[in-house]
Amino acid sequence: MRTHYCGQVTENLLDEHVSVVGWVHRRRDHGGVIFIDLRDREGLLQVVFDPDEPDMFAEAERLRSEFVIRVKGRVRRRPAGTENDKLPTGQIEVYALELEVLNRAETPPIQLDEDETGEELRLRYRYIDLRKPAMQAKLRLRAEVSRNLRRFLDGEGFLDMETPVLTKATPEGARDYLVPSRVHNGQFYALPQSPQLFKQLLMMSGFDRYYQIARCFRDEDLRADRQPEFTQLDIETSFMGEEEIMQLNERMIRECFAQVLDVHLPQPFPRMTWAEAMQRFGSDRPDLRISLELVEVADLVADAEFKVFSGPARDDDGRVAVLRAPGGGQLSRKEIDDYTAYVAQFGAKGLAYIKVNELAAGREGLQSPILKFLSDEAIQGICERSAAADGDILFFGADKAKVVNEALGALRVRLGQDLGLVESAWKPLWVVDFPMFEWDEQENRWQALHHPFTAPKTRDPAEVKADPGAQLSRAYDLVLNGTELGGGSVRIHDTAMQSTIFQVLGIGEEEAREKFGFLLDALKYGCPPHGGLAFGLDRLVMLMSGSSSIRDVIAFPKTQSASCPLTEAPGAVDARQLRELGLRLRQTQEKESQG
Repeated sequence: MRTHYCGQVTENLLDEHVSVVGWVHRRRDHGGVIFIDLRDREGLLQVVFDPDEPDMFAEAERLRSEFVIRVKGRVRRRPAGTENDKLPTGQIEVYALELEVLNRAETPPIQLDEDETGEELRLRYRYIDLRKPAMQAKLRLRAEVSRNLRRFLDGEGFLDMETPVLTKATPEGARDYLVPSRVHNGQFYALPQSPQLFKQLLMMSGFDRYYQIARCFRDEDLRADRQPEFTQLDIETSFMGEEEIMQLNERMIRECFAQVLDVHLPQPFPRMTWAEAMQRFGSDRPDLRISLELVEVADLVADAEFKVFSGPARDDDGRVAVLRAPGGGQLSRKEIDDYTAYVAQFGAKGLAYIKVNELAAGREGLQSPILKFLSDEAIQGICERSAAADGDILFFGADKAKVVNEALGALRVRLGQDLGLVESAWKPLWVVDFPMFEWDEQENRWQALHHPFTAPKTRDPAEVKADPGAQLSRAYDLVLNGTELGGGSVRIHDTAMQSTIFQVLGIGEEEAREKFGFLLDALKYGCPPHGGLAFGLDRLVMLMSGSSSIRDVIAFPKTQSASCPLTEAPGAVDARQLRELGLRLRQTQEKESQG
């Protein structure tokens, strides 16, 4: 039906005849001549209808936005002064010789040139929302990124292999989506949170280089970079240590940015231990575009009368840190109160501060309700250590280290954005040397910081068992501009260590056999050393496209409440289907008992 896409009709085709199809993006009537901006996935093309062709002109007068049409015509140069340098097709137009209306359209419920449409409405009519040139550009970018990543891995000898979607529920840190089995009544499949176990089994099967652009499913609360179903680039390889795996993946990401965006990331990517990241930034995914850092001051306030500071300062699990905001002395009381409410979301009980009006004046040049509780020595030490200057504000966090890190780490990013302190740059970072375990106070037991198949730095199971809290893992995360792009680790490849890790996590022998028996068996039959990494493809494209949410780079995403306005999923199913699955809804049971 067409000879060219709209966006491909340029000056190279002057005086040639073309056939184009697409949607009417805009119709303009200028003194008897009708102009149509015709749109397809490649761009916009101006089409001119002349009244010298009365039948065709009459049909063109009836065209409206989103009509689907086909036009045959001659490519000619636009009249001088009417060119549009913002469009690849802006130097030419098509003089229409034939017009065919392929389909009419009602007035769309959302406007394609409006950015303020609510997300609920956009997702309900997603097929119209996706017609927007900006949305099409994002999904085209996603396709280009996927193609680039595949090409790199294919060139490195990796095999594109699929793993099951209907599998067994295994604990991986989030709730599983369960699928009832009709054939095996009363039993359930689980949708995979990741292909973790299967990719390890592929390594044990002798496929030493595997990758997959895999669909993953997690029944967890959502946020901007989370969806119940998401896509990750999953990579696993044998006979490589963490250094080789990191170098390979770093090269892949660097080449992807260079080829897709013409952006040249630093070489090599900087590295930072988990402990340093938490100490300096309060986060294991620090945004290095923001220069603000947390500074430890516990030793300066340990003897203060102010128990809000001295208590955490003397607590082995506590922390007192200060965050300097350059120029923040101009913040109003209301703005400070807003920041106080913000950090409360992360467990902070308050937000102490000191405004630095005139540093040289000492205590008299400072403004804060907490100054009376601090000695001159403590105040001087805090100002010197934080590099305070006139016009700054110092915010304090004093609590358990976890609360201080989360609260000040989040405040650091918020202040960076509000005060215009975010550098316009790409800042990748490898975070390494994660703790192997973290203590769960609610369940009173150790939890794996990553997953139970991550290898510890030590090769001695007895050492792990003797002091779990001191163990570091062979894990690594790649962070970009404050977003965790991907994470991975070297895996456990011997039975003794895997058994020890399960014991530390409180997974008994019987439970381990029930949940991971197939993996434990495979470890006994010649398992190679192996490791890998998984990148969040949605997050990668979100960053590369400049979007603020992964929902903008997924064709048909779910809302914040994990629902789909387009298809109205999740939805009810009829009683017959439930009977076939051997299920009965609780509300049905309650109604029957009441009847």
